[in-house]
This record gives sequence, structure tokens and C-alpha cells, in this order.
Amino acid sequence: MNNPDFSLYLITALLPLSAFLLVIQVNPFHALVIRGILGAIATLVYAILGAGDVALTEALMGTLLAITLYVIAVRSSLVMKLGVLETDFQKETQASISTEEKEKKDLFLLIISNFKKIIRKYYLRLELLSYKDINNLEKALQEKEVHGICFPINNNIKNNENLDHKNLYETIFRIERLYEIISQENSNVETNLSYVNIKQNKEEN
Repeated sequence: MNNPDFSLYLITALLPLSAFLLVIQVNPFHALVIRGILGAIATLVYAILGAGDVALTEALMGTLLAITLYVIAVRSSLVMKLGVLETDFQKETQASISTEEKEKKDLFLLIISNFKKIIRKYYLRLELLSYKDINNLEKALQEKEVHGICFPINNNIKNNENLDHKNLYETIFRIERLYEIISQENSNVETNLSYVNIKQNKEEN
């Protein structure tokens, strides 16, 4: 005790520091990295103190396994699934199209780009699921396969400088929080927004 190992004290002090950083971290992906650092520090401390079995358990279970499970949970939960029509989904890969279809394609890509930009602030990612027609879209929403659906209100787009783009696409959400997030920036998404309570509708039926 007369010659304390200050390096051990320093390493041990990193435990509460990394734990504090983990608690205050708002980005889930950054939190995963800090969780890995916390586990590595704990493993090192146990090894230095001579608890090799505890260090091995912490490395395998507390760090590797825990981080793997967290990654799977984060990747599967931080996703906004949006149902779209196949005709819109295929526009991203179409090369030669008419002027009207090009306007429609540009509008659809703008809407999707704005959705991505908005939800990125909440560390969400957008996943598009395509369906053959509007009936399948509505069925997917009712059966909770998607969090929302986006579809054109009318298929005929005329060249008009005064055309109100917000009347061309409709987006319906079944998750109220997602609807609130997107509607806060309604002026930027170029689509009509609405919310439907699927559970309530089923109870009424």
C-alpha cells in the first residue's frame, strides 16, 4: 500500500467515466461503441486483479454477446417501414421515361429523400416495401406489416407550373409518434399526411 499502483487506479477510474458516458449518450450506435469500451475496461481490471475466470466471462458474455444482441436489437427496431406501390418503387431504376413520368419520379424521390432527412435526426433509417396496388398497400397497413404507406392520389400528372405537389401523394401512418415527427416538418415533405389508429378501427369493426 506504500507504493500504490496508480495505473490500476487510473484504469479503474475509467469504469465509472465510461458508464456515465454510456448513460448520457443519445446516439444508439455510439452507445454500442461505448458499451464495448466499458466491457473491455472491466475485463482488463478483472485480469489485473487476478480474476481470470471473471475476466473471461465479462469478455465473452458481458461484452461480445451483449454487444451482438444490442446490435441486432438496434438494427431491427430503429427502422421506419414505408409501403409504396411497385410503380413508384421501380422509378428509381428506370432510365428512359416520359416527361410526365419524370416529374412524378422526381417528386417521389424528393418525398423519400425528405423522409430520410427528417428521421435521420432521430437515428432512424427508412426501408421501402413495394406492393402491387393500393389494396395491398392498405392491407399491409392494417396487418401492421409497415408503419406507413405512401401512394399517389391521382396517376395523371400534367405539366403545370402552379401545380400543388402536396395534392399528388398521400402518406398515412399508423404510428402516432412517427406521424408527429414527420408532420412537424410538413412543409418540407411534399405530401399530405394523415394518421390512422389501426387498433381502434379493429375494435370498432
